[in-house]
Amino acid sequence: MKTYDYIAIGGGSGGVATARRAAEYGARALVVEAARLGGTCVNVGCVPKKVMWYASNIAQTQRDAPGYGFSMSDMAFDWAALKTRRDAYIARLNGIYGNMLEKAGVDVVRGFARFVDAHTIEVEGERFTAPHIVIATGGRPVVPDIPGAELGIDSDGFFALERQPRRVAVVGAGYIAVELAGVFNGLGSEVTMLVRGAQLLRPFDAMLRDELLSQMQEDGVRIAFGTQVRGVTRQADGALRVDCDDGETLEVDALVWATGRRANTDKLDLAAACLAADDKGVIATDAFQNTSVPGIYAIGDITGRAELTPVAIAAGRRLAARLFLNQPDSKLDYDNIPTVIFSHPPIGTVGLTEDEARSRHDDVKVYTTRFTGMYHALTEHRPKTAMKLVCAGPDERIVGAHVIGEGADEMLQGFAVAVKMGARKADFDDTIAIHPTSAEEFVTLR
Repeated sequence: MKTYDYIAIGGGSGGVATARRAAEYGARALVVEAARLGGTCVNVGCVPKKVMWYASNIAQTQRDAPGYGFSMSDMAFDWAALKTRRDAYIARLNGIYGNMLEKAGVDVVRGFARFVDAHTIEVEGERFTAPHIVIATGGRPVVPDIPGAELGIDSDGFFALERQPRRVAVVGAGYIAVELAGVFNGLGSEVTMLVRGAQLLRPFDAMLRDELLSQMQEDGVRIAFGTQVRGVTRQADGALRVDCDDGETLEVDALVWATGRRANTDKLDLAAACLAADDKGVIATDAFQNTSVPGIYAIGDITGRAELTPVAIAAGRRLAARLFLNQPDSKLDYDNIPTVIFSHPPIGTVGLTEDEARSRHDDVKVYTTRFTGMYHALTEHRPKTAMKLVCAGPDERIVGAHVIGEGADEMLQGFAVAVKMGARKADFDDTIAIHPTSAEEFVTLR
């Protein structure tokens, strides 16, 4: 049995980050990973998703080009060629992750880990022990239990598609659903979204939800609310027949399930370590990432809090500092975490929604704007940009900042710093605008 100071179960963003930082602080660290290094984000999430988003944006730019005097000939899109280049890029990233761990002096063992006891794991018949073990196994897509569900694909399967489907049904209303629907639509597929509830992106600010719905519909995405899939069958011509509870029937070339995710904890044999997970596989932790068992920690998606790559990385780094750098108060602050949805158009958001602010504060004032960005002044495609600042108290501290529109993904980071620092509306007003930009609207709202 090999002994370490620190074992990270999971070689995704959180596990790699915490192990590297622990090694930097002098700990002997081990990462256990059964699949490709980098986890969901690198392999079937953020990174390849944004490559596809860029491709979709390029297609839209071609359609916008005549407005700027360009006469564009038909430029054919080759899905397979893009997939080949994208996959090669991801493979390079897998290698980079491996090199980073090697240079940091972190050992890597391949295989699935299971607990033997609170300080021992077993991987492919070999045992490893450490006084500190962090679980960072991430999550996986969930497919509903209905007849024919296996004929569809999940978000992982989206990245395995060898060719572009002409007709697509996307089931779901969350950020993965709207992102994939937007990519398919932008690249020319005929897209229908099947949504069980009455709105997209339910946890987000109403302004963002409404603007995105309006723009997606204007761009040609058909969205059916109050609809659930009851069964899927394959037709003689290879197409999929999708039967819905409202009597509607669709024929599509691909059905994508974007109906949620589940924590990857079911194979860990948590009971052997006296640990338990809830019915979604989530492991409860305190503010310091401690589980109920001393010496066992959890970070990332399996904790059920802010399921974002940078959150897992930040939590893991702070945990390593607490354990191995003599920083007993080191922990992640989960308030005011910014995030971006790579929809069409993109969304950036940080802090409280307007409804959340009104439920927590007596004195709330909201500033909004809606306009056509300058880029679209000359194009036929004219999506709107919309912004909202949510302020609380007599000094109008900004407790929420929300934007949808071109450039939202890049502009939000700086404003998130200001919100995190406790900026007031007067601080924004006192900042000179950068003109002409869409971002300047955030500091000129009245």
